[in-house]
Amino acid sequence: MARYFASRARLAPLTAALVLAAGCVPQVTPPPPAPAPTPAPAPALPPAPAPLAADWQDWPRTPGTWRYTRDAAGPVASFGTGATAVATARCDRAARTVTLTRIGGVAAPVTMRTSATTRTLPATAVAGGAAVALAASDRLLDAMVFSRGRFTLEQPGIAPLVLPPWAELARVIEDCRG
Repeated sequence: MARYFASRARLAPLTAALVLAAGCVPQVTPPPPAPAPTPAPAPALPPAPAPLAADWQDWPRTPGTWRYTRDAAGPVASFGTGATAVATARCDRAARTVTLTRIGGVAAPVTMRTSATTRTLPATAVAGGAAVALAASDRLLDAMVFSRGRFTLEQPGIAPLVLPPWAELARVIEDCRG
């Protein structure tokens, strides 16, 4: 037993040194939590459309071009950018009518303005929009293609289409008249 206490006595200074050294070690504090990520800004809303001028002939033209094609039903002129049309004019030769369709339009009256005339017509709902059918001989079609630089298709609640009277539209009308 004496040996046991002698070995403990030799360890006592070492144990005391370790206890003292442990007391000198600085306390490690955990790092502060990372700041919460800032939320992403809300997506910007598109700017409100500029108010239209009092004179419709000063309204900006709808971007796009007319394209003329023929399919099994007859000639078609479509206006838009790329493959996305916003308006079409289709001839039904059997009925001798030209149907003007506003893509995205609603079944509400359509007001058509040209430099020579303004007329409001009833529209019917069709797949993807609203359509107005005119006899191929209707003088409104002539007023559209001879309008000075532009004509419009307007419906309540949506931006008007301001379209150029290019040859593709005139060709559909003339093809329909035979």
